[in-house]
Formats: sequence, structure tokens, C-alpha cells
Amino acid sequence: MPRTNKSKTPGAVLQSLIEEYQINPFYLSKSIRVAYQSVTNILNGKGRITVHMALRLGQFFGNSPKYWLDIQSSSEIDELSADKKFISIIKSIPNVKDTAGKPKKEKNTRSGKKKTGKVTGIRKKATKPNKTKKAYNARKAKGKRAGKPRKK
Repeated sequence: MPRTNKSKTPGAVLQSLIEEYQINPFYLSKSIRVAYQSVTNILNGKGRITVHMALRLGQFFGNSPKYWLDIQSSSEIDELSADKKFISIIKSIPNVKDTAGKPKKEKNTRSGKKKTGKVTGIRKKATKPNKTKKAYNARKAKGKRAGKPRKK
């Protein structure tokens, strides 16, 4: 199993193995029973190494599926690490070690009272009786046809 740099993409690793074993992408795709387009997408950096593909490539090249998934994961991490917008989002997420065990701050409401976190005084909204349902039940009780009341 050849060693690779962490910065290598799955396509670059697959290309090096194809060259090492002197096979072509068409032969590889037929051997592992996937579409030719799936192999070429990985080689061109447009496709991903899925679990299914990792199992197939691992069997074909004699290495573990975890090897292929590690290459895919490392490549994705490297790609996202270069994205400044994503990094700023990640840095804004608090660490559980920094926030664990600290009491939550109480919020002030408009009335000046502090919320304690308890939910009290919930009332249901008053509803009007459904006239349509009443008419339906009255007709049903009389034994008449109890279909849906007609709309006017």
C-alpha cells in the first residue's frame, strides 16, 4: 500500500495506483462493477469516495476501505480548512469545556421581571364552536344522510 501525503486528493491517489498497476479507468470500472463515469469523476476531482466505492477499491487494490475513506476525509478537511468563511463559522462555535457548568444568564423581559426558565400561565386560545360540525351531528342523529354539509 503506497504512502501518500495528507494533501493528496482521492483522485490523485487513484491515478497513481492506476499508473503503478498499468491499468486504465475503463478496466478499473468494469472490474469493480461501477459506471465508468464514477471512476472518471473521482479522477477529475468531481466525485467522492463513498463507503461502497471504498469497499470496492479496497478489494481491488488489496488495501482496506478505511484507507480510502481516510483519504477522502483528509481531502475534505483540507479543502474546508482553506475556506475562510467556513473557518470563521467554526471559530464562533463555543467549546463545551469553556461553557460546561456555568449558569445560564437570566433574560430581562419588558415588564422588568427576570425569566426563570419555568413555563407558567399557558392558556389555550378560546375557540368558537364549529357550526358545520354541529349541523353534521344533528343530521346524523336524525338518521338522515350524514355526508359532509354542503357549502353555500
